[in-house]
Amino acid sequence: MMPYPKKVKIVEVGPRDGLQNEKIFISTADKMALINKLSDAGLSHIECSSFVSPKQIPALADASEVFRGIQRKPNVSYSALVPNLKGFEIALENDIKEIAIFTAASESFNQQNIHCSIAESIERFIPVIQRAQTQHIKIRGYVSCVLGCPYEGAINPHQVTEVAQRLYDLGCYEISLGDTIGVGTPLKAQQLIEIVSRVMPVTALAAHFHDTYGQALANVLAVLEMGIQTVDSAVAGLGGCPYALGASGNLATEDLVYMLNGMNIETGVDLNQLLDAGRFISRILNKPPASKVNLALINRS
Repeated sequence: MMPYPKKVKIVEVGPRDGLQNEKIFISTADKMALINKLSDAGLSHIECSSFVSPKQIPALADASEVFRGIQRKPNVSYSALVPNLKGFEIALENDIKEIAIFTAASESFNQQNIHCSIAESIERFIPVIQRAQTQHIKIRGYVSCVLGCPYEGAINPHQVTEVAQRLYDLGCYEISLGDTIGVGTPLKAQQLIEIVSRVMPVTALAAHFHDTYGQALANVLAVLEMGIQTVDSAVAGLGGCPYALGASGNLATEDLVYMLNGMNIETGVDLNQLLDAGRFISRILNKPPASKVNLALINRS
């Protein structure tokens, strides 16, 4: 076990991973307002949208308009998911300095999600990575289903390691390990990090937990003990996965910040403003925020 880090980088994925699965279409103006609120709250890494086919993810069809309309801050990384060279070219047109690419540790999930094998998906990314490198654009990699798959069940951690190492070797500066269906538990999460970190630096790994069984915060605490210093989360617990039935939302950023504050771990995030962003998007979606944090009760105690 390692000592807890003094600082944790939070990658806010709500505007992309969160909104892509919502049945209510969020207007472009509201998406921009949400992103602006998140950056005002101090989040330094925000995944804003995805340049995928509008037919595949109609909720994010306005990605270009969102990127052109947000109020960009110099100290904030505004990133986008890109599936191929076409998506990358659109990202370039929108002056994006960081992109994310995605594959899975499960062959079945990859076939359902992007209709190709793991090996084929990585081959598709090679020209994207090469073009990004020539443009000095940072590349982040996602590996889905690292602790379980809706089609295959448990996933061998060595299979996760193989995929993560391939992305890292190709040039991804950080690999986000995603528990897409939220079946992970603390011990399994630690075992995964221990195995993957044998072949690449643990500082190049990020944790991405869904909260299907209420394990996300416990899993984060467990992997912080293994040296993880970057955690993905979504404001108001937004999210799910359109290709994984039953997968509930992401870990709520508000709950994550509250826990880290209580551990004296720096995040740079203002919890009051973050809660405001969560309430804002929850009102639009007409549902209560997933976060358990109630600042009024905290201030009263």
